[in-house]
Amino acid sequence: MNDTLIDSEGLSRLKWRCRRGLLENDLFIERFFQKYEDTLTVRQAGGLTALMELSDNDLLDLQLGRKPLELVDSTLDRVEVREVLDMLKMKGQP
Repeated sequence: MNDTLIDSEGLSRLKWRCRRGLLENDLFIERFFQKYEDTLTVRQAGGLTALMELSDNDLLDLQLGRKPLELVDSTLDRVEVREVLDMLKMKGQP
């Protein structure tokens, strides 16, 4: 696992990769970057990149908790993906 902070170039590429077609997804992702961009690790960036491979509808279902990760794509059922998904959902946040 790589818990070093992502560099500015990697962060810029990740933000570009995270642009979505659904406004709702963009809002979750924008809020995620506002909160975590200064502390995002390479491992977490890998988890977020994996989530970006999903369709917009599957990603939104995960963020809203309408479907569990293992039913959307069992290959994504990994620690770093679950961690980032919780960060996107901002579990425990007001």
